[in-house]
Amino acid sequence: MKILKKLLVSLFFAIAANSSAAQDSKITIADLTWTGANAIGHVIQAIITGPMRGEAEIVKGASDGSIIFASMDKGDGSIDVHPDIWMPVQINNWNKYIEGNNSVALNKPYNGTQGMFVPYYLSDKISSFSDLADSEIASLFDKDGNGKGEYWAGDASWTSTKIWQIKFKSYGLDKLWEPEIIPDATFKSQLEIAYNSQKPILFYYWTPEWLFAAYELLALDEPLFSEGCQMLNLEQENWLEASIFNCKHTDTKVWVGHSRSLEDRNPDVAKMLTNIALNPATINEWALKIGRDGMDPVVVAEKWVKENMDIVNAWING
Repeated sequence: MKILKKLLVSLFFAIAANSSAAQDSKITIADLTWTGANAIGHVIQAIITGPMRGEAEIVKGASDGSIIFASMDKGDGSIDVHPDIWMPVQINNWNKYIEGNNSVALNKPYNGTQGMFVPYYLSDKISSFSDLADSEIASLFDKDGNGKGEYWAGDASWTSTKIWQIKFKSYGLDKLWEPEIIPDATFKSQLEIAYNSQKPILFYYWTPEWLFAAYELLALDEPLFSEGCQMLNLEQENWLEASIFNCKHTDTKVWVGHSRSLEDRNPDVAKMLTNIALNPATINEWALKIGRDGMDPVVVAEKWVKENMDIVNAWING
């Protein structure tokens, strides 16, 4: 009987230790480069390290979507959370890991929009993609004197940067226009300079984001979505030639994704991540403070969590 009792006690402590280890598993969050996603990542971190009393780390430099999804698929803790999954930007990763492998779980999404923009002071010259086919219009945006207008397509690590090159090719505009591929922060500095001096600038962007609170911007009109207007083969070597996208982005859903391995490694955090329901207006508020006002994202996130514990508790316990 004593031997059996000892075995049961040992088994109890082993189970307790394993349970504790699972709950204490450190959460790793991808370090996406746009302000809204950066804010979301820091809010997730603040919830885990604050009221949940756990460990969470923003993995610096982890911004490539394919690498993030592959890491979540492995479930080894190298990257556990993708804070801002946009579609159709991540269509290949979505098909492979969410629908195919079922290794990435999702929350309730928020609504996002994306398009090509100019400052409103250019609205008398340009308002639609058809205007971009005018060589005189393109010449207004020619920075380097090579005969082509520049547009900001995005950061080199973003899948959307490829998509905008596909769109310009599909619209037959690649002979008049060329992509400028630079980091988001560099672009924002260029936008501020151009806006203050009323100079031409053409760029990709999305909502929610603080730019739309700081500047008066105009989205260019595009043909509406129709069957066959979008065919993306982004993982092929000849992705530009093999893809088509000659219509407007439809309004999209944007998710927080996490590795399903967290359901075993840290089920409380997995539950919280599934329950998160983000409001675009709130994201815009975070982005405004971080991106325009230069506040530390850690401070913004921790302050918001402290002041909104009713919402946070619903995510943790819901």
